Amino acid sequence: MKINSKYKKILYIFIYSLLFFSIFLSAIYIFEECLAKKEIVEESNLLNMININEINLETAETNGNETNLNENIRQNTENKPIETERIIQVKTLQETNPDIVGWLEIENTSINYPVLQGTDNEYYMTHNYKKEKSKNGSIFLNKDYDWNIPSNNLLIYGHNLNNGTMFQELLKYSDESFYKKHPTIRFTTENEDSEFEIISVFKSRVYYSSEKNVFRYYYFINPESETEYNDYVKNAKNASLYNINSSVTYGDQLITLSTCSYHVKDGRFAVVAKKINAQ
Repeated sequence: MKINSKYKKILYIFIYSLLFFSIFLSAIYIFEECLAKKEIVEESNLLNMININEINLETAETNGNETNLNENIRQNTENKPIETERIIQVKTLQETNPDIVGWLEIENTSINYPVLQGTDNEYYMTHNYKKEKSKNGSIFLNKDYDWNIPSNNLLIYGHNLNNGTMFQELLKYSDESFYKKHPTIRFTTENEDSEFEIISVFKSRVYYSSEKNVFRYYYFINPESETEYNDYVKNAKNASLYNINSSVTYGDQLITLSTCSYHVKDGRFAVVAKKINAQ
C-alpha cells in the first residue's frame, strides 16, 4: 500500500507539472499573439498618425491665408501632378524607411498597410516596416518590379495569418458576395494615388518545374510582349472562381495580391485588378 501511494504521489506531481507547463506555454503563446496583433494594428494606423498640418508644404496651393487641406489636395506652381493627402503621408513614411514604396488599402477590411520592397523576396517575410524581426512580416512588392521602367504588374505578397490580419482577408474573396462589397483596391505611392478594379479571384499553387502548361501567375511582372500580357489576363480570367465582367486592354496597369492558401500543398490565393483611376 505504501508503494502504491508513493507511485500515486509521483503520478500526481507529474500530471500537475505537465498541466502547469501547458498553461505556461499557452500563456506565452497568447501573450505573443496579443503583441503581434497590437503591432499590426499600430502599423495599419500609421497614416492616421501623420498629421499633414504639421508638415511643411512649401509648394502647397493656398486658399486665402490657409492651406487648402480640407480638400486633401495640393498642386505646386510647376504644374506637377496633384498630390493627395495620402501621397504626402506616404512620402513622410518613407523618411522612416526608404523601402516603403506605397500604401495598400481595401476599404472596410483589415487590409490597410504600408508596402515594402527589398532587394530580395525573403527579408520582409520576417521583418516589419521598421526593419525589426517580426513573425507577421510585411506586405511587400516583388523585388523585380522596376520603378524606373514601370512594369505591367505590381505583384504584392503578404502572410495569411490566423488572427485575421495582413492578407488573411483576401481569402474572403472566395465568396462572390464579399467581392461585390469590396470590388476595388487602393494603392498609393509617392507619385500617384490609384484605384484598381478587381478582374479575377483564383486559387492556385506553386507548381513543380517539371509541370508543363500550367499558370504560374507568380512569375508575371514584366511581360516581354503583348501576347504574354494578354495570356496572363486570359489565364487569370479563366481561373477566376466566378465571372467578373471587366475587360482589360494591353497596357493597363495591373496589380496582383498573393498569399498562402491551405486548400492544397503549397497553395496560393490571388486577386488581380486593373488600374481605373489615378490622381
